[in-house]
Amino acid sequence: MKKQVRALLIEDSEDDAALLVRELRQAGYDLDPVRVDSPDALHEALDDETWDIVFCDYSMPLLKGTDALRLVRARNPDIPYIFVSGTMGEDVAVAAMRAGAHDYIVKGNLKRLVPAVERELREAEHRKERRTMKQSLRENEEQFRSIMENIADMVAVVDLDGKRIYNSPSYKFLLGDPEAARGSDSFEEVHPDNRERMRAIFGETVKSGIGQRTEYRLLLRDGTTRFIESQGSVIRDEHGSVRNVLVVSRDITDKKRIEEQMLRAQRMESIGTLAGGIAHDLNNVLGPIMMALDILRRKFPSADSKGILDTLESSAKRGSNMVRQVLAFARGVEGERMHLQVKHLVQEMKEIASETFPKTIDIRTDVAKNLWAISADPTQIHQILLNLCVNARDAMSQGGTIRIEGENVQIDEQYARMNAGAKAGPYVVIRVSDNGTGMPQGVIDKIFEPFFTTKEVGKGTGLGLSTVLAIVRSHGGFINVYSEPGKGTSFKIYIPGLEKSELEFTKEKPEALRGGHGELVLVIDDEASIRQITKETLETYGYAVLTAGDGTEGVALFVENKTRISAVLTDMMMPFMDGSSTIRAIRKIDPRVTIIAATGLAGSADPATLADLGVHTILQKPYTAQKLLSAIGEALLNTPAHT
Repeated sequence: MKKQVRALLIEDSEDDAALLVRELRQAGYDLDPVRVDSPDALHEALDDETWDIVFCDYSMPLLKGTDALRLVRARNPDIPYIFVSGTMGEDVAVAAMRAGAHDYIVKGNLKRLVPAVERELREAEHRKERRTMKQSLRENEEQFRSIMENIADMVAVVDLDGKRIYNSPSYKFLLGDPEAARGSDSFEEVHPDNRERMRAIFGETVKSGIGQRTEYRLLLRDGTTRFIESQGSVIRDEHGSVRNVLVVSRDITDKKRIEEQMLRAQRMESIGTLAGGIAHDLNNVLGPIMMALDILRRKFPSADSKGILDTLESSAKRGSNMVRQVLAFARGVEGERMHLQVKHLVQEMKEIASETFPKTIDIRTDVAKNLWAISADPTQIHQILLNLCVNARDAMSQGGTIRIEGENVQIDEQYARMNAGAKAGPYVVIRVSDNGTGMPQGVIDKIFEPFFTTKEVGKGTGLGLSTVLAIVRSHGGFINVYSEPGKGTSFKIYIPGLEKSELEFTKEKPEALRGGHGELVLVIDDEASIRQITKETLETYGYAVLTAGDGTEGVALFVENKTRISAVLTDMMMPFMDGSSTIRAIRKIDPRVTIIAATGLAGSADPATLADLGVHTILQKPYTAQKLLSAIGEALLNTPAHT
């Protein structure tokens, strides 16, 4: 059964309309007809109804057939429109079909009516399908365009010669105008070191039809390099042959940088572990030397011996400071803090630079008279000044001026928010500036990265400024850098100030060595040389001494002599039984005994934990005889005598 057909009959004769309807129904059509014969009725019908086919008389009193044709075509240009007329000549019929009619039928001969209707309904269905397909294609094209305009990835269609025939708008972020890059060799921007490899991969993709994912570098017009990850896939024609290659690319430069930072962090962690082990061993080596110096001075009081011993002491302290500097870089360990005035360190740095730097470099200082004191490790602050001045010297191969300045600054909340790590409050600002070669922004962004250096191989490790940053941060400060190529560089170091200008950093006079009165001290250390020199030092100054090579031996000795032992000096890092375990065991035996902890590795002995264990004093290795005797004397003095 044929489908229902809604037919609009534009006809002034009811009989002619009825005849046409009868013919179509006899042919099997389920016809739903509506007849109109005036412009108003036609407008109303076109407004309210959707029609499958239109039959129209050519000549009517109230409405011309050609006028009706224009009205229908204005509403729906695809609807089948058939003239059915008895007065329509062949010339008029041809003109009408040119105007948009699909066919014409003579009223006196309706044999062509049914075939014409079948044909036109079928063609109308095809037109509808094509229109739907075109609409779908337009929508897909608009959707594709919208995706390409908003996608972050770069999409390109490349012909088999490597020429781009399509670039997504996202290419403009790297290559400028995407349209300008069309047709260009897609390998032109590839870094020369990667270009041949990428051509080979492209050729293999075209040959095998299998796409590959790969990473490479782009060399942009401004000379910068970006890391790119691309995935290629082939586009085939109707015969299955590779016609083009679709390449989807992504800028992974930031990802690469993060990976590199993670690798650097892992490398720094490894360096820190290595440095910690070396520091522990070096401190154990330096400890006996520094303690032995006081004994040697007593045995060899001559002026000649004093000079040699002073040199030994200076070298041992210098080695100890170097160990602390390595730890400060590798682990960010806090050094020994004290109240100090920066102006004394600035003056010392000026003297060193004036003596060692080329005479073509002028060293000038300008420090505020009322400069606040800071709580800092003088060795580490000296290292900051030294690193910055050396960098300034290297930036002025032809000579120039290095300025070291100091001033007080009050930082408010707004400025603190603009600088990472800053807090509102008083700061002492140390400014080291030069008029050397300067740095571009790209270099400034990397100068604090470990192992980054612009110096020639063998002339710089890239660790100086990363060490400076670690030290400044460990002191609660921050750094600002200002530089322009050809106009020099200025570093501003911000360290929290104490707002007490009366505090002066002066060298303290050494205290007289404090001796004992026969008190028995138990010394526990796995290093034989340290045990021996500590024993000799304490005995020289009036103490009695027992020694143990590890915690187990130390606890056993304490059990045997607990009523006689006045103090225990124990190392914190020992095999078999470490310092913390040893202290706990001794505390269970005698909770009141005086205990001093010694460590050669900052951070291995947490002050809060040791305080909970009842430790009275922490001695940082390597220590001098003066510090040893002072620590034991004060600990015994502050511990109530027990029976």
